[in-house]
Amino acid sequence: MSPRRTILITGATDGLGRRIAERLAAPGTHLLIHGRDAARGRDVAAAVEAAGGTAVFHQADFASLDAVRGMAQAIAAAEPQIDVLINNAGIAIPGAKRALSADGHELHFAVNYLAGFLLTHRLRDCLGRGQPERIIPGRIIPGRVIHVASAGQNPIDFGDVMLERGYDGMRAYCQSKLAQIMFSIDLAQELKASKVTSVSLHPSTYMDTGMVRKAGIHPLNTVETGADAVLALVSANDSVSGRYFDVQREVRANAQTYDTEARRKLRALSLELTGIT
Repeated sequence: MSPRRTILITGATDGLGRRIAERLAAPGTHLLIHGRDAARGRDVAAAVEAAGGTAVFHQADFASLDAVRGMAQAIAAAEPQIDVLINNAGIAIPGAKRALSADGHELHFAVNYLAGFLLTHRLRDCLGRGQPERIIPGRIIPGRVIHVASAGQNPIDFGDVMLERGYDGMRAYCQSKLAQIMFSIDLAQELKASKVTSVSLHPSTYMDTGMVRKAGIHPLNTVETGADAVLALVSANDSVSGRYFDVQREVRANAQTYDTEARRKLRALSLELTGIT
């Protein structure tokens, strides 16, 4: 009997994350569903179980690093192995005034980037680091981290990362998404020896989600298109590690992504802000 496949999806109670969970729901798949809203979380878990899978909902507000730590601790205690981590949770409030997280960090940077950075590091051992590879339906699959980023990318100003001067919501969003891609590349290198893969993607432009509609943007693509792109990376071979995809096509990200000194600065800052030693 093959072991079950365990997949953690952040931001899985609405939009793209919910559709990914629905598409993955099947016998032999155990889904860890994250979100802020308990009622919606229970709805997604029920839908997964109706499709023959199993699910556990984890409630956490990613605007708080303490909430992320608590969620990571609960998952690590209950799940010895996570086969896939999909860092999908995010916000986009381009027209809003500058807002801060519970920890005093610019809100987009905190929710879209720092929360996933911290969660991933706290779950590294569960992702197969130092553990034997898993055999899933006839083939070997080590752990995988998928970062749902965006084609909207803005270079990080390391002199004003929290955008205290001349704040712009779209710039804040695009900076946080570039940080995700930079982290994905570093993580691929860090975990190469353990065969854990790390890959990032832009799932699709202006999908028909609540976040897009609340921003006053007319949707251009379906959530199904984005789910197709993410699921293609769930099942892809490990050659995708360290690469960035625009939907299902590999492309180059913003030039700062490939600046090793910029990535070093981002990593040092991220470790400091999240308290990882």
